[in-house]
Amino acid sequence: QVQLVESGGGSVQAGGSLRLSCAASTSSYSTYYMAWFRQAPGKEREGVAVIDTGDSTLYAGSLKGRFTISRDNAKSTLYLQMNSLKPEDTAMYYCAAARIMTMNSRYYAYWGQGTQVTVSS
Repeated sequence: QVQLVESGGGSVQAGGSLRLSCAASTSSYSTYYMAWFRQAPGKEREGVAVIDTGDSTLYAGSLKGRFTISRDNAKSTLYLQMNSLKPEDTAMYYCAAARIMTMNSRYYAYWGQGTQVTVSS
């Protein structure tokens, strides 16, 4: 079992930055592929970024350059640095763990409870 707890969400103005964190409660954290997803009201959940067990990353095309995913295996923590935030980035952000590197949410067996990000214009 893997428990994931997100933090760092909040309300910011457009153009601002936030850094999300996701703490994992497993001694095998370094063996999991980790990802961030988001879901806005009335919309489907979408992949934001994925990181493998090292430092290879994959981003949703529209977000690359503004968002950066990273991980600290020693701290069992996943991060998402979000810069130049836009109102359309407003959503609940979730971290998730899987055994393969994919942006497809169906392969993620473990999910956090989410942290809300609200960007005002």
